[in-house]
Amino acid sequence: MGMDDQMRERVEAAIKSVDAQYVEVHIEEASSSGIRYRGRELEEIGRGNALGGSVRALAGGGWGFTSFNDLSDLQAKVRMAVDQARIVGGEHIELAEVPTVVDHVPARIALDPMSVSLPDKKALLDQYVEIMMGTKGVQSSSVIYNDSKRHMVFANSEGSYIDQERVDVNMRLAATARNGSEVQQSGTSLGSLGDYSFVQTLHEDAQEVAEKAVALLNAPTIKGGEYTVILDPILAGVFIHEAFGHLSEADHIYAEPRLQELMRPGKLFGGKHLNVKDGATVPQPTLRGSYLYDDEGVQGQETDLIREGVLVGRLHSRETAAKLGERPTGNARALNYRFAPIVRMTNTFIVPGTNTVEDLFEGVEDGLYVKNWYGGMTSMEMFTFSAGEAYRIRNGKIEELCRPVMLSGNVFSTLHNLDMVGNDLGMNEGGGCGKAGQGPLPVSNGSPHIRIQKCLIGGA
Repeated sequence: MGMDDQMRERVEAAIKSVDAQYVEVHIEEASSSGIRYRGRELEEIGRGNALGGSVRALAGGGWGFTSFNDLSDLQAKVRMAVDQARIVGGEHIELAEVPTVVDHVPARIALDPMSVSLPDKKALLDQYVEIMMGTKGVQSSSVIYNDSKRHMVFANSEGSYIDQERVDVNMRLAATARNGSEVQQSGTSLGSLGDYSFVQTLHEDAQEVAEKAVALLNAPTIKGGEYTVILDPILAGVFIHEAFGHLSEADHIYAEPRLQELMRPGKLFGGKHLNVKDGATVPQPTLRGSYLYDDEGVQGQETDLIREGVLVGRLHSRETAAKLGERPTGNARALNYRFAPIVRMTNTFIVPGTNTVEDLFEGVEDGLYVKNWYGGMTSMEMFTFSAGEAYRIRNGKIEELCRPVMLSGNVFSTLHNLDMVGNDLGMNEGGGCGKAGQGPLPVSNGSPHIRIQKCLIGGA
């Protein structure tokens, strides 16, 4: 399919053929490859291609949505979405005003994964499998690799026409070690916007993951209780994304009266050292959560969520921005053409502070240094996370490796107990975010090292 002037004429003619408050059309052409190993067994290898589109229409107070793989008769597809919207009906819906944009955005590419053959990718991953499976004590391992190239056209009834391309690469290495009935695991997730090269240099990472899984078998467990805890940038980034970022998504806030009270602008969430941002252009425009325009054609930007401890912003689509009387933030994202855009995070992070990492450890007589992560769950303001690694801190020094632990608590009291923020910043690009059946969506999150007092710890 040539995403050319002819396509533009067809899309714009289809939009003009109906009478509706608002119409947008998405057309997408995508190619991808994936390789998955469990132990030495190759479970999956292949390439895929997809071509399709969707129409979202606002008419008569309702939204209509239709997706399709056949690009012929776009006018009929647009009519179908408008008819659906009228059937849904409801109160009048306003959309926040945004500039009309006509633009072409090429992909950011360093080493293009599409230029590397599938056999070459497999040969490289074979090496990582062998490193992990060849480590004494490792019973099983997992290597998962995915890349995708997407070419997306967006057009709406306000005259915007945006043609964007993006290339995404992500990878996970994990190892499981066993000794009798004792089982421990370790893993790392990595990713990039348009650069395959990181995949080529993971030999040491594979070795470290395998050795860590084995070392955890002999590591002591930590007794549950309240501890002073220092989080590394990866775990702190996952914490701010999961425990706080989702609460900042305005579609949740609008639908949940209790959240409107919890997430009231102007509310004090922590000390002056606590600053949290989200944005498709920060801290740099080259992360997996970065883009120039979201899936409503709104320019990606930088949004302050917490400034000097005070809640100052939320993440919006055009509809939620209008409902809450705030400006659109460029956070409407769809996983692909089969889904309607919803409010999603991009790059979410705690802004670096003024303390050195050494400052955070100083004076901690008996605490924990927790790194990496396995997973977590949140329910409103309550969270539970499992850290991938835990180390004892004694007299300001990192001591022995311990078994992984669970961190749990209330996000608001935890942010108040976050008493120190380091001056380093690490961004984790290995994650994919899920919401409303749309996942894994490329995002990144990060933080400097942070210190939390009185954090509730349980054995994982």
